Amino acid sequence: MLINMFRNKNKCNDEIQISHFLDHDQCFNQINNHNKSGALKVSDVVNRALIIAYKEETQLLETALIQEGLNCEVIRQQHQPQYKSFSPSYLCLLNHLRAWKIAAMQSQPTLITEADFVPVVGLGELPLPFNPYQTNVGMCWLYTCASQIYSISAEGYADGFSVSTVAYIVTPQCAGKLIEFATQLLQTSNPETYFTWDSQIDSFLRHHKLKNYVPFRNYGEHGGLPNLEHFLHGLSKTHRADVLYNQLHFLPPYASKSYCKFLSVRLYARIKGIVRLLVGKFLRLRVLKLSPIPARLVSFSIRRQISLHL
Repeated sequence: MLINMFRNKNKCNDEIQISHFLDHDQCFNQINNHNKSGALKVSDVVNRALIIAYKEETQLLETALIQEGLNCEVIRQQHQPQYKSFSPSYLCLLNHLRAWKIAAMQSQPTLITEADFVPVVGLGELPLPFNPYQTNVGMCWLYTCASQIYSISAEGYADGFSVSTVAYIVTPQCAGKLIEFATQLLQTSNPETYFTWDSQIDSFLRHHKLKNYVPFRNYGEHGGLPNLEHFLHGLSKTHRADVLYNQLHFLPPYASKSYCKFLSVRLYARIKGIVRLLVGKFLRLRVLKLSPIPARLVSFSIRRQISLHL
């Protein structure tokens, strides 16, 4: 497999040069150092990826996921006349519901991504962030936003919280519960009203005795442009990965083909992630005090930020 790398040849001249390729073994050396001996990889357990889209271009994402050993299917929302006045957040939930219905019918976990997800090189070779033999697995975020951790298992799996549905893995059991979640929300919500349904997933699944997981580092980046609907309702227009497992397969759309812009966005996201750790938002002080394994939590939280990848 040949993997594209980014190289800036003109010292921030606002033009990205995708100029050379890495050998497969060299590309995965650092990734394999993170993977425990005998640990399951993402591609060992997940072989299907569903890409949720409307009119967005998805060819780069499809190609990247296929290179990672995943079978891809793009789920495009077909516009209906009644959708004209619907909130984008409501339409987004409808599209995820379609993906959950497909995932619930599978025999293995399913990777679901939105069209603006940009995976890291080697995603398929990265360690699976949860135990697939566990019977109470809920959502496993591969891209996290406003994440927190609650506990770390002896195997290193992080039980935690996140919002955003940019990229995540669901088991058939979890997908069934998410169908219930969406059905309840759609029956009680005004389709023309904005609502942050993704922030309610964690509590819903935990109420049904399912544990949710966050990865050691992010398996990709949210490449989307600023979301004005979020901004108009008092939320941040953008969210980016605080720390990545590896380099990205391709330049995110938000960079507008400018490598300098990409670097500045990533630098800000890295700094923001470190600040969240220092002020106790990633690992809450109350969680730390009540935990029987505080050292394991602290070690996980600090080590994940010690990364050479911007």
